[in-house]
Amino acid sequence: MTALRQRVADGVEDDGFLDIFFVIFLYGPTFTIVLLSFQGPEGGLTFPMNGLSFHWFEKLWEGGGYVDIGSAFRRSILLGIILMILTVVLSVSAGMAFRKKFFGSNLLFFLTISSLIVPSIILSLGVALEFRLIDETIKFIGNKYDVDWIINDFQTTLNMFSSGLGAQLTWTLPFGLLIMFAIFNRFDKSFEEASRDLGATSWQTFKFIVLPIIAPSIIGIALFGFTLSYDELARSSQVMGATNTLPLELKGLTTTVTTPVIYALGTLTTGISFLVIFIAIGSFFIIKRKKVK
Repeated sequence: MTALRQRVADGVEDDGFLDIFFVIFLYGPTFTIVLLSFQGPEGGLTFPMNGLSFHWFEKLWEGGGYVDIGSAFRRSILLGIILMILTVVLSVSAGMAFRKKFFGSNLLFFLTISSLIVPSIILSLGVALEFRLIDETIKFIGNKYDVDWIINDFQTTLNMFSSGLGAQLTWTLPFGLLIMFAIFNRFDKSFEEASRDLGATSWQTFKFIVLPIIAPSIIGIALFGFTLSYDELARSSQVMGATNTLPLELKGLTTTVTTPVIYALGTLTTGISFLVIFIAIGSFFIIKRKKVK
């Protein structure tokens, strides 16, 4: 019995060491970048630290030929918010629709989630080619029918809110759908039946019964939608047109910037990501507290 207890204790210790190693492996790179972003003015891209200051954050905010931080952040956050709203609305709508079988439902489901299997860069190229075909079609129509604004002013439909939005939606929407399908698969329909028996309409049943129950899941989908869009690189690489999101700007900086300003930018973006996560967690607890009351 003593030997068995010792073996169990040794196993627990081994698991503890593995957990610590996993946490270090997971968060070590982030902690390193955050630490190096506070290098002094003479600091470099590696250890040892040469002073401690906010110098590189000041340089980043000034611009200094590195990146237009304000515009890049605004574009990424705006696109993330739009993707978040679209992902939530489409996921909830599809989740409600798929609760009943209809012709082609299985095919539609597999076509939707298949975008998770296709390599991101290939999908990005495909979306870019599709919009270039649209451009050629519009130009052909303009030349054929002498449409002045097309001939003189039209350039491309390829931009952040058309091709960029579509490419990123192929990444965020499948996750939202999978979450909603998991929720509705174990949803107790007796609540809805009781609501309808009491004379509630379909909209009232959804608003007062279904929506409060699935609200925590909707927060999770919103978090997925925003964060996946905010740090998306591969699917955005070919479809953003003349403007870049923050991850694309970061990718460009890795080949041109040799100072800790790139670490300062990484620290700033990481901070925003954690802020979004904390807001989502706070919203979850607020909803949970309201349910208890």
